[in-house]
Amino acid sequence: MSVISIEGMDFFAYHGHFKEEQVIGTKFRCDVFLEVDTTKAEQTDNLQDTVNYQEVFKVVKAEMSVRSYLLEHVGRRIVERIKNDFPTVKKVRLKIRKLNPPLGGKMDFVSLELES
Repeated sequence: MSVISIEGMDFFAYHGHFKEEQVIGTKFRCDVFLEVDTTKAEQTDNLQDTVNYQEVFKVVKAEMSVRSYLLEHVGRRIVERIKNDFPTVKKVRLKIRKLNPPLGGKMDFVSLELES
């Protein structure tokens, strides 16, 4: 089993509980770790025998564009969609960071990690 990672995907989106977050938006950073059997691709050198990173990125981008009040909600959508669209993926781990969250103090980010 191998782990394919796609890290540091940056998005501008409108996720958040507070009204201003839904209007102004903010930056998010996502990392995805996919547990996949890459044995065949290791031998064939054929993209069709593994997970296409570009297609995974498109899924994350599409789900990040759908507004949610909670990171938990958008995160679960991303994880479930990856598992549904890429049946060779055995396990998905996702980390979403909301950069510079409006919590009344200085901090780099808040984050959520999901695994399925």
